[in-house]
Amino acid sequence: MQFELQTSDGTARAGLLKLEHAEIKTPVFMPVGTAATVKAMTPEMLASTGIKIILANTFHLMLRPGADVIEKQGGLHHFMAWPHAILTDSGGFQVYSLGQLAEVSEQGVLFKSPIDGDSVFLDAERAIEIQHQLGADIIMCFDECTPYPAEHKRAQTSMELSMRWAQRSKVKHGAHPATLFGIVQGGVYRDLREQSAQRLMQIGFDGYAVGGLAVGESNTERLQVLDTLGPLLPDDKPRYLMGVGKPADLIEGVRRGIDMFDCVIPTRNARSGFLYTSRGLLRIRQACYRDDFRAIDAHCSCYTCKHFSRAYLRHLDQNKEILASILNTIHNLHYFQVLMCDIRQAIQNRSFNQYADMFYQRQQRLASE
Repeated sequence: MQFELQTSDGTARAGLLKLEHAEIKTPVFMPVGTAATVKAMTPEMLASTGIKIILANTFHLMLRPGADVIEKQGGLHHFMAWPHAILTDSGGFQVYSLGQLAEVSEQGVLFKSPIDGDSVFLDAERAIEIQHQLGADIIMCFDECTPYPAEHKRAQTSMELSMRWAQRSKVKHGAHPATLFGIVQGGVYRDLREQSAQRLMQIGFDGYAVGGLAVGESNTERLQVLDTLGPLLPDDKPRYLMGVGKPADLIEGVRRGIDMFDCVIPTRNARSGFLYTSRGLLRIRQACYRDDFRAIDAHCSCYTCKHFSRAYLRHLDQNKEILASILNTIHNLHYFQVLMCDIRQAIQNRSFNQYADMFYQRQQRLASE
């Protein structure tokens, strides 16, 4: 991996991330392909929106079809016919999602498979080994996602465990060519986030992710964490905010020096009929679109907006046609790619704050109409 910081505007950064399978302009939004597929999309459809990197899920692929199956076909790129870059998470957040069904110890995590109920053990070494088998360009340390709310002592215990697992992950990774990111934990506590960042930098990673957010904390608490970490994390390494992805979240993350984002929001919302537009969120299931023959967004150049009307998309949704999910997802992913492109351009023009102000002013004006 090579990361080149090209332009900055205050603490907002624009750069170039060079990986084996792609060169990626940052800041970048990565769609989530949990089971080695971004739902409702073929690889060609994804690429047509300008996407160069996606995220896949170690936890789910470990359980089905199994990392050994994917490895036999030459890794995820061949398995899912995706020629561009792939990032895999370590499975820590999915373990967190299991709640009390998972038993966490110093060694790792024991849980019942949600697929067949079998007992499964996952630790730092196995998480790295699986990601090596998957063949991703960027892989993540195994960590424990701190719940919210959590008292300081609980958050500290969790953070320190993640730091010990990070050390074990680094040792297991060895000289493997994949890019390895450490994950900053510590809940909403400034001192713990600072300690976590310092510990990870002492170990040394190719990039640094911010985990344990978007788990119930307020926007103010989330931004305070990013404000804390911005001055601490090294300027010459990419920074990744995990699982956060509403448009305003992207803008505020970029404002605080974040380079990479992922979230299920654009694809999940597409399947539920919630479409992003320059005039806000459009709910295609509303009856008012029954005979509305305009495009979703007159300012959008995506395949869906070029060819289909709101009336047709509502018709597809009403009839539960698969094509509804496909066309809606194309549009939402295109919107997010354009948003990130506009953000990068604003940073390069050193007008990011003005761009952000205009974005919010437009949203406020539309909300009042």
